[in-house]
Amino acid sequence: MKKKLKQVYIGLSANILHHGHINLVSSASKFGDLTVGLLTDKAILEKKGLPVLSWVQRKKIIENIKGVKKVIAQNEWDYSKNLLKLKPDIMVHGDDWKNSKSYDYNLRPKIIKILKKLGAKLIEISHTKNISSSYVYNKMRVDMTNPITRKNLLRRILENKNFCRILETHSPLSALIAESAKKVEANGEVTEFDGFWSSSLTDSTLKGKPDIEILELNQRLASINDILDVTSKPLIIDADTGGKPEHFEINIKTMERIGISALIIEDKKGLKKNSLLGNKVKQEQESIKDFSNKIKLGKKACVSKDLMVIARIESLILNKGLVDAERRADAYLDAGSDAIMIHSKDSNPKEIFKFSNKFKKQYKDIPLVVVPTSFYKVKESQLIDNGFNMVIYANHLLRASYPAMQLVANSILKNKRTFEIEKKLLSIKEILKLIPGTI
Repeated sequence: MKKKLKQVYIGLSANILHHGHINLVSSASKFGDLTVGLLTDKAILEKKGLPVLSWVQRKKIIENIKGVKKVIAQNEWDYSKNLLKLKPDIMVHGDDWKNSKSYDYNLRPKIIKILKKLGAKLIEISHTKNISSSYVYNKMRVDMTNPITRKNLLRRILENKNFCRILETHSPLSALIAESAKKVEANGEVTEFDGFWSSSLTDSTLKGKPDIEILELNQRLASINDILDVTSKPLIIDADTGGKPEHFEINIKTMERIGISALIIEDKKGLKKNSLLGNKVKQEQESIKDFSNKIKLGKKACVSKDLMVIARIESLILNKGLVDAERRADAYLDAGSDAIMIHSKDSNPKEIFKFSNKFKKQYKDIPLVVVPTSFYKVKESQLIDNGFNMVIYANHLLRASYPAMQLVANSILKNKRTFEIEKKLLSIKEILKLIPGTI
């Protein structure tokens, strides 16, 4: 009678396959029939950025590696549910999770406890030195992010993450800051920005021009192209009103071609004025029919399904109330809008939350976007609780840079030297280290 082989389990993300994965699989398969719990995109997003390849693509690779008996989905970063379901005899893991800097460091004691309860054995093998998916990804992320792969990133993030955060960037340097900003929470979860916002307000301010849709699209796209050249995350462009429908239809092809992931157009007409001015200045809302037609033209002009066209509703800005906003949301979604952004200049989010809660009852799977510039005391947890899927911090990096530069300029004038301000500045050495290839 053939001896029954032991059941072995390992968990992998395999974002970028390397020899460390092969070593792990090869070692684990020697102990019995190997099942690989392949982390889904959603599971990976709990700790890291969106994987380059989808789960289906990664599965096809892993199941063709010698020694792998079966590949199943691991829907959470935590191995616990799969272990309790499969009840393997052995779990194999690299010994790198003993390191306090490992994503799995805090998970290890929990897994040991579960395996002990199951009567299973933990085998920890030596981690392959100087290699990891994160290391390889960081080395090649910019080179491998072309317009085709980049433009569908936002859709993938929204499909696999309950909530994403977007930060305004107005230059390649500010985008590099946004891309690298991370905070590791107590539970090991990594908080980061999921993409960039190209604001018409900050773009025009940076060039010393009023925010009245004065910059030509080619001027803005030139700046955006510089950002895309050195980063890997998705970018959303603030496309103001979208301009004339005939122009919008042509411009959307250009936006798509350079790799922009989404554009947001607002339902206003005439000379563009900043929404936060409200009714203090003359602002007119486009008719539902005409704006819906613009959305239809934009969607029809898209070459692929990757580029998202998002409708921004200005009803609350112009004091037209919830009923008007709700009616417009229905119409814009019927016209093909991929998501809805609801805007408000009120410091109290009560009205916008009324809209979001009602919207989500009807459109559970449609992304809802918010820009909380006026109600800045609201925490992300409150936005999530009220149905929002995306927050855009729309102008904060540029607003931060202005007082910093002003402080330096005034200090030099006052002290006739830079000594007093040097400690508040990035050193020349750090500047040279900041951009790869400088030294």
